[in-house]
Amino acid sequence: MAGFDCIERGDAAYPLLLSLIPDPPARLWYAGDLSALAKPCVAVVGSRRSTEYGRWAAYTIGKRLSEYGVTVVSGMAEGIDTWAHKGCLAEKSPTIAVFGCGLDICFPRGNRGLMEQIAKAGLILSEYEEGMRPTKFSFPQRNRIISGLSYATVVVEAGFSSGSLITAELALDQGRAVYAVPGNINRMGSVGCNKLIADGARPVVFIDDILSGLGLKPDAAETLRKDLAPSERRLLSIVEVNGEIAYDRLAREAGLGIADCVSAVTVLEMKGAVHTAAGKVFAAE
Repeated sequence: MAGFDCIERGDAAYPLLLSLIPDPPARLWYAGDLSALAKPCVAVVGSRRSTEYGRWAAYTIGKRLSEYGVTVVSGMAEGIDTWAHKGCLAEKSPTIAVFGCGLDICFPRGNRGLMEQIAKAGLILSEYEEGMRPTKFSFPQRNRIISGLSYATVVVEAGFSSGSLITAELALDQGRAVYAVPGNINRMGSVGCNKLIADGARPVVFIDDILSGLGLKPDAAETLRKDLAPSERRLLSIVEVNGEIAYDRLAREAGLGIADCVSAVTVLEMKGAVHTAAGKVFAAE
């Protein structure tokens, strides 16, 4: 990939939100379609050492935001970043990857195909000229661009000293909203997100909480149902018929073990289809 273009601060195409941060980059090198910057942007970031749950959450959040015309911004790192980008691309929507090196260098190397997809369907950006190799300083530096382009930052999984926490801190310093996906309290990889919530970040109880925070009103049932697997739709139908139902009864009617039922309900709750309280499952209104 070659022939990168450049926009400078003060140009009409330079992103307004980014120009408002304390230290905006003087210029941005890019490949792709700058119109991706014209839509509301949300950063989705997280650990490189992601779990299956984290990858699912990142992918689903990226896909869901794309359905409502939101551009997802991330860093194309392994793990959470990669799956957030993939969620957008699955919806055939633009996504933005911000590099911590020159655009002629794919980092990580294994994401070459993803980089080409993003450049074709969205935008790759960097403040660094061609030939600039990544350093331990360039990634924290580029994180201010990821948060600076975005109305909100969503942290999906993060350990205690994750770089994603730097992005969240920068977003707060820039006066932007920060969301965190709650994680297993028995996993070190969840400490960062859970600590963010304890310190005042908005918990992602339902994925649509992010859309609501942006002032976008999701059309509840219709879009939600189309994303459910057949087994999830069956579970939801049982809950809707009863209005509210205890876990043990729901498991019996669905033909599931109690552990499998609890796991499936957790996924449905993350998707905004149900909510739980006092050992019962309720259909979301």
